Amino acid sequence: MNDVSKPEPRSRSRRGLKIAGAVVLALLLAFVAFLYRPLYFGPAPVADNEKPVDVVVIGGGIMSVTLATYLQEMEPGWQVRLFERMDEVAGESSNGWNNAGTGHSGFAELNYTPEEKDGSISTGKAVDIAEQFEVSRQFWAHEVAQGRLPQPSAFINATPHMSFVWGDENIAYLHKRQLALASNPLFYGMQYSQDHDRIGQWAPLVMEGRNASQKVAATYMPLGTDVNFGVITRQLTSALQRNPNFRMQLSHEVRGLRQNADKTWNVTVHDLRTKQDTTVKSRFVFIGAGGASLKLLQLSGIPEAKNYAGFPVGGQFLAFQSPAVAGRHDVKVYGKAEAGSPPMSVPHLDARRLDGHDVTLFGPFALQSTKFLKNGSWTDLFGSVNHDNLGGMAKVGAENLDLVRYLMQQAMLSDADRQAELVKYYPKARREDWKLVTAGQRVQIIKRDPKKGTVLQFGTEIVTDKDGTIAALLGASPGASTSPGIMIAVLEKAFPDQMKGAWGARIRQIVPSYGMKLNESAELTNRIRRMTSKALNLPYIEVPAGLSKAAPSAPTPRQEDRNLNREQQAL
Repeated sequence: MNDVSKPEPRSRSRRGLKIAGAVVLALLLAFVAFLYRPLYFGPAPVADNEKPVDVVVIGGGIMSVTLATYLQEMEPGWQVRLFERMDEVAGESSNGWNNAGTGHSGFAELNYTPEEKDGSISTGKAVDIAEQFEVSRQFWAHEVAQGRLPQPSAFINATPHMSFVWGDENIAYLHKRQLALASNPLFYGMQYSQDHDRIGQWAPLVMEGRNASQKVAATYMPLGTDVNFGVITRQLTSALQRNPNFRMQLSHEVRGLRQNADKTWNVTVHDLRTKQDTTVKSRFVFIGAGGASLKLLQLSGIPEAKNYAGFPVGGQFLAFQSPAVAGRHDVKVYGKAEAGSPPMSVPHLDARRLDGHDVTLFGPFALQSTKFLKNGSWTDLFGSVNHDNLGGMAKVGAENLDLVRYLMQQAMLSDADRQAELVKYYPKARREDWKLVTAGQRVQIIKRDPKKGTVLQFGTEIVTDKDGTIAALLGASPGASTSPGIMIAVLEKAFPDQMKGAWGARIRQIVPSYGMKLNESAELTNRIRRMTSKALNLPYIEVPAGLSKAAPSAPTPRQEDRNLNREQQAL
């Protein structure tokens, strides 16, 4: 009988190592193949229309609808097609529940006014944001006059903006900030106080129950606003549909973008209901699909897309809907981010008007997710990675470890932790009065900068090809509140000849300050704000001529142009 020899342990170990090595090698090859994968296959599908339409707009949010509104006003005969993957417009970030609803004007957002090394306050960013919001007010006032936005109080309401801090260092900073800003025409009327009773008049919930010995300070700007961008989007969409040259298709997802030899684009769209594909030829394409814009930009294959990647961050708020709470808070209170925290973590206690009711929101709390849209897929982030942006994403991750740590900490928060943050701004808050709501998804820009290398960039970015045949909007805040100004910038990049001619003249009729800076002229600030305040039923403060750099006294808003009662406005 012959003995069957058993393999030696060393032989089995070598075999195991070979198998493991083969698996690792296969995974590496698969990863490399994934990074260098083609974003599209085969020739461009044949378009269903031989004559191209003028414009295809991708996405049914406030950016896309604002651009379509501009185009319809300037070229009512143009054929415009809009595709939205959801079954409604304003279903993602433009929805009132998916954002803070702040009419960003730099009044209260402390991250817009950093303190320089010499102790001075940098006001340039805040002034720039304020200028952009004044463009928004003019655009919305024009649309009200045209009947496209029928009821101003349905989408914009006077809601004072406050900054609130504690601690000697923060108090000194806030006072310097107020002195630096209030001497600018756009910020005239900003008040400052360290008095508990005075601040309590501005924001009762913030001061009730607070330790009387705690040193606090606040600024108060009565010209602030709360804006429901979802209402604006839906009302403007209804107005667009009155023109037969505009066609909107919901539940339609764009899945292909191929440029033709004549510089037109074939846009392949998938009907999510019938599962059928169609292809539309267009002379110009605008990608305004929120977080999904990055993937669509990459799908276009334009060289400019290689400079970008994205980092998704979700948000959550604590929502108070009881009249006992929401009915007593009518301001937006912005705090200061904790040391080492990113700008997106700035806490704020917001008065909102949503679904016809007063609501108070506190947050944001970051939400880790790999989705690029609230209603997206967990594969979104991974699907955006390729050989062009992987290295930059790794570099940005290594250089922003504080952001990574912040997101990890936020993921571990309990309701008790959120309550502990809340009582810093609302001392008498009760856990049983709020519920946690998930807001929209934001995708921060990772951008290849020719001087700084790859950087994480906050804000919004317009990307166009060299021929101006396609444009995409990337990024987040201040976003929606400055959408009319951003869309003018899109028109300037994509249609420079028209904007230098008849279109530019038409824009000046819609936005009278186009090409000018309000902050450089008290007279211009007064003229434009007087007009928009009357149209939008908002408060107005007369800026004195020759405003000096000395901190002015705080005036009282004029009331003849509006009713200050928010409840009556809502009715």
